[in-house]
Amino acid sequence: MEMTRQMLTVKGTVPLVLFRALPIETGLRDQQDLMSYPFFSLAKGARTQPILFSQGPASIEVAGVTEHGIATIWDADVLIWAASQIAAASNRGLPTSARMFTTIGEVLGFIDRGTSLRDYARLRAALNRLQSTTVLTSLRADGLRHDHRFSWIAEWRELSHRNGRSAGVEIVLSDWFYEGAMLESTLLALHPDYFRLTGGLQRWLYRLMRKHGGRQRAGWRFSMRHLHERSGSAMRYSDFALEIRKLARHPLLDYAMHIEREHAQEYLCFRRIRTRVKS
Repeated sequence: MEMTRQMLTVKGTVPLVLFRALPIETGLRDQQDLMSYPFFSLAKGARTQPILFSQGPASIEVAGVTEHGIATIWDADVLIWAASQIAAASNRGLPTSARMFTTIGEVLGFIDRGTSLRDYARLRAALNRLQSTTVLTSLRADGLRHDHRFSWIAEWRELSHRNGRSAGVEIVLSDWFYEGAMLESTLLALHPDYFRLTGGLQRWLYRLMRKHGGRQRAGWRFSMRHLHERSGSAMRYSDFALEIRKLARHPLLDYAMHIEREHAQEYLCFRRIRTRVKS
């Protein structure tokens, strides 16, 4: 079934163009900025403590509200779905829009979740966190120093049949995210088993390695201190380092890891061991 563009007239506004998500299987695509910087909470519990990061010209401040907390790295699965849909449509020469229409079941299927009432409720909670989380960042300033404030989702609404069953959801992506998703050069493919990673630190670490070690034959390395800062994790450094050492004992999808110590510094080294994912 082809993607359709629909015009909806909302009282008091101009007609809105909808991008109907493609009902086909697409690869996983993620934005490199989201993979490289601490935009999401890595904890499964609600986090209200802001995430603050600054390195050179890049600065990031992520804040949430008490009711919902900061959007988590599991909530970011919705954004991976959106970027994958936009990339697939663009590759087919089809028009897209920041206003997307889909069904909850389609999103849950893509991100490898169940379709129970509980799964539906969790996705709605994720949409609430993505909408209520605010990001202030200097990234993508095009050479000019300025800060951009946005929420991942500007707004969303769910449509229902008269019997109460969900008829689909409309999601309006932030301009910052949508513009990034429209640039193919900013997207990277993820391993098809990415959604099966259950730990927040696991997911964050894989995405960071995918961003920085994709084509490095000799691999890449980060100091443990830098990793801790770049993760935005609320864990103490000692606890964070312990968890990274545990993860480094085994491959993480298609990356092998090991710990090196040099001049009182500890480093996580990693290299790609398979090439199932194309960039």
